[in-house]
Amino acid sequence: MRDVPLAPPDPAAEQRIADATAHRREIARQLEEAANAGDGWVTIARDQPAAERVEATENALAAGARYIWGGLLPADRVGHRRGGSELLVRTSQGYLPVLVVRHRITDRGSGAMTTPMLDLDAANQLPDPARKVRSQPRDLLRLVHLRKMLETLGHAETGRAIGGVIGLDADVVVWHDLAAPTWPGGRSALAEYETRFADRLAIATAASNGDPALAEPSRVLECRRCPWWPTCETELNNARDVSLVARGEDAAELRKAGISTVDKLAAMNPGEEPPMPWTGPSFSDAVYLARAWLADLTVVRRTRDVFVPRADVEVDVDMESFGESGAYMWGSLLTGADIGLPQGYRAFVTWDPLPTTDEARSFAEFWAWLSEVRERTAAAGLTFRAYCYNAMAENRWLFGSADRFAEYPGIPTKKDIQSFVDSEEWVDLFRSVTDQFLCSQGKGLKVIAPVAGFTWRDPEAGGEASMGWYRDAVGMDGGLPDPTQRDRLLRYNEDDVQATRALRAWMSGPAMANVPYLGDL
Repeated sequence: MRDVPLAPPDPAAEQRIADATAHRREIARQLEEAANAGDGWVTIARDQPAAERVEATENALAAGARYIWGGLLPADRVGHRRGGSELLVRTSQGYLPVLVVRHRITDRGSGAMTTPMLDLDAANQLPDPARKVRSQPRDLLRLVHLRKMLETLGHAETGRAIGGVIGLDADVVVWHDLAAPTWPGGRSALAEYETRFADRLAIATAASNGDPALAEPSRVLECRRCPWWPTCETELNNARDVSLVARGEDAAELRKAGISTVDKLAAMNPGEEPPMPWTGPSFSDAVYLARAWLADLTVVRRTRDVFVPRADVEVDVDMESFGESGAYMWGSLLTGADIGLPQGYRAFVTWDPLPTTDEARSFAEFWAWLSEVRERTAAAGLTFRAYCYNAMAENRWLFGSADRFAEYPGIPTKKDIQSFVDSEEWVDLFRSVTDQFLCSQGKGLKVIAPVAGFTWRDPEAGGEASMGWYRDAVGMDGGLPDPTQRDRLLRYNEDDVQATRALRAWMSGPAMANVPYLGDL
């Protein structure tokens, strides 16, 4: 595969890499400032050749530097490992790896072992009453990998196997016991790593020696962002591989049972028990999805009659967020009976770069407007419903905004939010689609709405692309704010709420008679 062309770089992925680099740079600055000059802080410049980074790291380890930032460990050619750590911290018994990552590493709860972010002494870790560990297997496996390399060099801390992680919030160091039974089945990160590493090493060795391949393509969730996907997709389509319609774990078990193609799966009886333990939502759904795939159908009805709850007054809602930083826009579309408020699209937005307290102002204005719509509707004796596509995202920022900005004027209580989202007035169209359709190409709004006849005005419309537009719109990277990108985001958001309205009308209308029913496949 050395000469196989890869997919072009994903601009969104490149931006995430750049953001992660900037995040690490800021953490390094804070940590170095907190460390006294005599504490032995050594920075290994990342822009120098790899051989020089390795040599500088080896020198710092040999000198017993207390902190080594940006270290690149010498390749372990016997153990077939290479890698580096954002930070290596010396203790009385050796070095511990500390990762700096740009994703969340804790959730609300309790029990995570932490120290304040500027305290890199693992001996000071305590159970955190406000945080529980968020599962991040990639971090744990990388910590074990680095520990193995330090062991080979004779620099790993003895007596225990732990490592630290500083995450997106950069408020604490989370310390992980790599020998603890934290994986499914009571396995430790150390044991899980050994199994996975041996598997990958065997595959790579076979490929290097020109032996028969020990791995074949199989579609999994990560494929959508993998640069190798064009290669695998062609091979999977040519083979009509079963993973094109069955989830990764089930696809592997189906192959073991002799069901290796979409055709073979489609030929099975959906009413019978699967030929192996099934982990997905439904074996019968997989059979019907295979039949839909063969017929080149994007959607198929699960039910004879499709139902979407409707109301006299309807509001479509779409929230725009920027990663974990906040929700900068609440877009709304008011349609239906006249209640004395302007109908059509309206956006409640802040153009101050996130995070910003001005987010509280825009959210409070949105909630006040939505509340007035509900009150006027009730006063007129009419019915009301609000719609979104995949309420998980909107609900997250509804509750998150109420929590973060509770002391600001106009912010609803979490009880108010809970009452709304639990009511029949809040309708998740994603759930309606999931319950009433099988979707062979995915269930995203950008996939389903075009089936209903809707198209976005911007040919690049999408959540990933909007991240770049937002950066330009607010001048996040040091440039002047770009008003054209603000207009672009507003059009994109307006199209999103128009799309949910079009989808709802399609599902409620006579066009449903033209959508194939799975029982007829």
